[in-house]
Amino acid sequence: MYNNVLLIVTLQCIITRLYVVYGNRLGSCILQGDPQPPVLFDEGDFIIGGAFSIHYYLRTEKHTYTMRPQSLECSGSMDFRELRFARVLQFAIQEINNSSDLLPGITLGYRIYDSCGSVPMAVKLSFQLANGLDLIFNDNDSCSKSAAVAALVGESGSTPSISISRLYGPFGIPQVSHYATCACLSDKRQHPTFFRTIPSDHHQAAALARMVKRFGWTWIGAVRSDSDYGNNGMASFLKAAEEEGICVEYSEAYYRTQPRSKLMRVADVIRRSTARVIVAFMASGDMRLLLEELSQQPLPPMQWIGSEAWFTDPEMLRFNMCIGGVGFAIPRSVIPGFRTFLLDLSPQRAMKFPLLTEFWESSFSCSLKQQTGPSTGMPACDGTEDLGRLKNPYTDTSQLRISNMVYKATYAIAHALHGIICNEKKCNKNIKIEPREVLDKLKQVKFSKNNYSVSFDAYGDPVAVYELVNWQLQKDGSIDFVTVGKYDSSQPKGKEFSLSRAIIWYDGTEEVPVSVCSESCPPGTRKAVQKGRPVCCYDCINCADGEISNDTDCLDCHECLSDYWPNNEKNKCLRKPVEFLSWDEILGIILAAFSVAGSLVALSMALVFYKNRASPIVRANNSELSFLLLFSLTLCFLCSLTFIGQPTEWSCMLRHTAFGITFVLCISCVLGKTIVVLMAFKATLPGSNVMKWFGPSQQRLSVFGFTLVQIIICVLWLTISPPFPYKNMQHYKDKIILECSLGSAVGFWAVLGYIGLLAFLCFVLAFLARKLPDNFNEAKFITFSMLIFCAVWITFVPAYVSSPGKFTVAVEIFAILASSFGLILCIFAPKFFIIIFRPERNTKKHIMGKVPSKAL
Repeated sequence: MYNNVLLIVTLQCIITRLYVVYGNRLGSCILQGDPQPPVLFDEGDFIIGGAFSIHYYLRTEKHTYTMRPQSLECSGSMDFRELRFARVLQFAIQEINNSSDLLPGITLGYRIYDSCGSVPMAVKLSFQLANGLDLIFNDNDSCSKSAAVAALVGESGSTPSISISRLYGPFGIPQVSHYATCACLSDKRQHPTFFRTIPSDHHQAAALARMVKRFGWTWIGAVRSDSDYGNNGMASFLKAAEEEGICVEYSEAYYRTQPRSKLMRVADVIRRSTARVIVAFMASGDMRLLLEELSQQPLPPMQWIGSEAWFTDPEMLRFNMCIGGVGFAIPRSVIPGFRTFLLDLSPQRAMKFPLLTEFWESSFSCSLKQQTGPSTGMPACDGTEDLGRLKNPYTDTSQLRISNMVYKATYAIAHALHGIICNEKKCNKNIKIEPREVLDKLKQVKFSKNNYSVSFDAYGDPVAVYELVNWQLQKDGSIDFVTVGKYDSSQPKGKEFSLSRAIIWYDGTEEVPVSVCSESCPPGTRKAVQKGRPVCCYDCINCADGEISNDTDCLDCHECLSDYWPNNEKNKCLRKPVEFLSWDEILGIILAAFSVAGSLVALSMALVFYKNRASPIVRANNSELSFLLLFSLTLCFLCSLTFIGQPTEWSCMLRHTAFGITFVLCISCVLGKTIVVLMAFKATLPGSNVMKWFGPSQQRLSVFGFTLVQIIICVLWLTISPPFPYKNMQHYKDKIILECSLGSAVGFWAVLGYIGLLAFLCFVLAFLARKLPDNFNEAKFITFSMLIFCAVWITFVPAYVSSPGKFTVAVEIFAILASSFGLILCIFAPKFFIIIFRPERNTKKHIMGKVPSKAL
């Protein structure tokens, strides 16, 4: 519908312009269509245009294209606030005309139009102002007037302002809006002549997103006017909200001329939503209709966040559902003398303009005619009406916000004109000015009025300063706008937003309401987005082992350093405990005790044997090897102590080499004793002379030779790749095992393998000697000792490999102690028992025995 009307209006204006050019040739001026008369006007040397959305609707009709369409006409109820804006323009021009400093001797006139917030009407009145066809001409007019407007103040809405700007741009006619906030109008390539005294929505959208983030709301609803103002403003807000991590449950749009079914659908979406915070980027008229629809059915408690277009409109205060709402507003200001000007309106003055007549009759419900009009049914006004007693947006000057924007826009144009036609306080009213001259001067305007500075940046925008306003319930039950903070875009980043007093929320408390899709994830967890839902809807997942999160709502957990491990809450990295078999723990104490006890047992037996060295039982089977074996067993017991305590470089090298050499020495002695037993009984056979080949010297040499091989293996091991202290972090994730790395595994297994080889050889030889005479024979006890020794070390290998941490060392110590105790108990315990408890058996006769020797 709007496109059709716009096309018709444009065609009418083109035809009108053709008649302007060629009217004289036709003999007279024929104006096609009826020009729109201004609602308020006055003559002057220079004319300033004004466009305001004083009425809510544009009367429309269905075009058949078979007959001439009717002229455009505004309808519906009057917006008293917009009427006040129009009268600010009148007041400012009156002040300027009475000023001796600004445009002295120059009289400014004005043409103020009602665009009713519609694009077609805005286009029509723009053409009229641009072409000077703002009055009804008669046939005697030449129709050759040039543009009568130096600049335009308006329009109130962004969409009509865009249309006007696109028309005025090619002609260089400046337009200064007081209320058009769409960020798109800052684009100088598309809108080169557009200026405004109100900040761009780009700043307001960023401020709204920052405020929502400040109060911790991550799950919100959004409604907007389905216009350039709402769509562009909401687009900027949604972009800023996304950067702040805010999710929008729904984003609905409505415009007041759309069907009521669409409005009902938007209201239903709001009622069914789970978000408790609603950001409304709407024009005042659209918001009023939405709140009226929401009032039809009970609405759950909601926290409203409003844009400046509707949030400080006094007409909105009748909607109690918005109590506690928070929004941005243009800073409140004071215009001295303005209230007096507004109230200085008599019935006689009101009757000069149909607009003021309508205002008077609507405010007092009476007719200014002498008798009751049959069409209105209202009584005649009796002259007792008092504007001072009215309580409506027209007379409410307690919070002049947008009115001050109109005031500053008018003065900005006046200062631009002053810069063109005035020089040293002398002005030439006869100078013909071009609109582009005013445009150039407007770019340079910079002045202060009533302590408010006025200037424009490269985009035609002022510095963005907003008040944060809270709808608070007063003691008398009324609702009032209370300033609780400020936003100043000129401040350093991060300091633009500030609060000056407490906010009272919709529930009447100072506690910030909660509006989230999911509760915040505490430290120690991370957010996992729920599949198919916005990023603000998530589950809290515990951090994996070795990872922490030390803040709320972390997207990822962070891995601790290798020497650190999370605490139980997984919100802090702590140093991993270092584990090794220490002297002060029970296991270490027990093993050390057994080690010392074993060495004392070996030394005690050696002492007993030494005292009874002349006895037959000690002298039998080479007492020298017996003492050497007891000495090696003492070393075996004591070498286990090197495995206890914190591993160091020296202890790591000592523990394995000492273990390998002492055990080889021990097994070599046992092997020597086994060979002695076998050789001794072989020597009893007729013609045998084997003992000369294995006498004491040969026995000592064999022990030294077997041990020397192990010493060589250990030296090579320590030379090539010795053991060293090592922090084992692989076996346990939450602690460090301090152990001795083998360095060369081949060296370790070579040492162990050589011991096993000697033990196996000793076992085989003892097994062969098992049937020799019992009384004199040690082979049986050596067989048992080697059986225990081999069993211990065979089970040691899998236990050593599979034991974790310090228990690996404990297993190795246990194997050393078990095999050592097995040797000492099997070989020496029977002799020790005889010496101490059965001395009568410690005789040569008993040792030789009466039982005949058995053949091998």
